[in-house]
Amino acid sequence: MRKLIFAILFLLILTGAGYYFLPEKKLPPDKKIDKLIVTKSKRIMDVYSGDQIIKTYKISLGGDPVGDKEFEGDKRTPEGQYSINDKNQNSGFHKNLGISYPSETDIQEAKKKNLQPGGDIKIHGIRNGFGFIGRLHRMFDWTAGCVALTDDEVDELYNRVEIGTPILILP
Repeated sequence: MRKLIFAILFLLILTGAGYYFLPEKKLPPDKKIDKLIVTKSKRIMDVYSGDQIIKTYKISLGGDPVGDKEFEGDKRTPEGQYSINDKNQNSGFHKNLGISYPSETDIQEAKKKNLQPGGDIKIHGIRNGFGFIGRLHRMFDWTAGCVALTDDEVDELYNRVEIGTPILILP
């Protein structure tokens, strides 16, 4: 029985190490990024060049990811059509790409409920000093409403996504 438990634990550790250390496909260097589409229910972000998906990232979301963001502090990732409106290489979470939330509609909907819509929604990496976590961050939805990637993935996007690039966030 002990040998079986040891074998199972060994296989789990080996599988986890493989997941953590195996390289992932990089963005093709010759393709222009035209848009990003986040599908919250699948925890993915597709990167497009024209009508072609050139890469799919696995992501983590806000701690309460089901439903559209309604107010500041609800830990939800917004849903709708936005754009990349900022780049920050001195972020508390490695680097980040700003998302143009809240829109005027988001602001009006929050006002109807006497709430603040929140802001500072980003695509970002792991909190500075914890980048070693790498892909394991995907095991949980842990952000305050942002879209999280590994530090290497944010580096890859940061250098290729231009301000003004559309991003659609779907349920």
